[in-house]
Amino acid sequence: MQAPAPPSQSVHVLPAELFTVTDGVAFGDPLTFADDLVLDDTYELVSDAAPLALALTAAAAGGQFRIAAGGQVGMAGNDLFLDCCITLMAPDGKTCEALVLVEVIGGGVEAVYLLPLAHLLAHHPYRLVGVDRQIATTRFAQVASVSFTRGTHITMASGAQVPIEAIRIGDRVLTRDDGPQAVRWVGETTLRATGDFAPVVIAKGALHNANDLVLSPDHRLFVYQRQDRLGAGRHEVLVKVRHLINGDTVFQQDGGFVDYFQLLFDQHQIIYAEGIAAESLLIDPRTRAALPAHLHDDLHRGHGHRHHHDYEVRESLLSAGDAVALLRRASTD
Repeated sequence: MQAPAPPSQSVHVLPAELFTVTDGVAFGDPLTFADDLVLDDTYELVSDAAPLALALTAAAAGGQFRIAAGGQVGMAGNDLFLDCCITLMAPDGKTCEALVLVEVIGGGVEAVYLLPLAHLLAHHPYRLVGVDRQIATTRFAQVASVSFTRGTHITMASGAQVPIEAIRIGDRVLTRDDGPQAVRWVGETTLRATGDFAPVVIAKGALHNANDLVLSPDHRLFVYQRQDRLGAGRHEVLVKVRHLINGDTVFQQDGGFVDYFQLLFDQHQIIYAEGIAAESLLIDPRTRAALPAHLHDDLHRGHGHRHHHDYEVRESLLSAGDAVALLRRASTD
């Protein structure tokens, strides 16, 4: 039996040539990798061009990935490394972080990309005040981890609806496939709610949810269609919430900070949040760095392929018309 393809995801990056040194030792040079970065150099984003999609799959632990097909930049099959996390300071003293990604082919650098973790303004000076090689994988893991926001009500084994921030290790949560399951770990991360990483709001009732449901953008929902209105060829589907954004009943909430919470079980699970089915945290090479060290080996062995992973639908099936309205009708008709 052929092993399932590794999961892919897209991140939106800026080519290094768009972020150049306007004052400092490396004047005129574009962003580069950690070995050649100089603290106190000032960078500017030379264009307000929109970031480009870079598709990737996890190739190994330790910040190594492989570029996947379907992105706007990068060559599919090339290695991609999380080189470092940089800290930038704006003139008003506010700081923000960004990840430096390096595309490699044949042992040589093919391209460098910037993955901002906050919104950068064009033609605005940013001073480089920090370069950290160690934290890059952790920051990326925090971004890649599917998360619920503070206040989200989770269905417990007893049927009680409990805010996620009140759940503790050992509490038993109702899962779709395995009944009551004990929580092994609860993660909490505060991130800037900006750009690609801003949470997605599913308005109350849009998918029969009891209240507004606010999730990280790559979080997947489980939907059972009584009729296959999506044309997926099956009734059960997993959909990423970022692919459901319609600007009305599903939208990104940009601005400020967001408290994200992650629930981890012995296996990847489908649980219930505000009354609708959503996935728990999946341990894979992208997310492992977000976990405490003692959980790495213990739980990763149990987070193999599960049958519901096969239900994820392509974005193209969700791009025609209002996918939210289609799924809402399909789950009741």
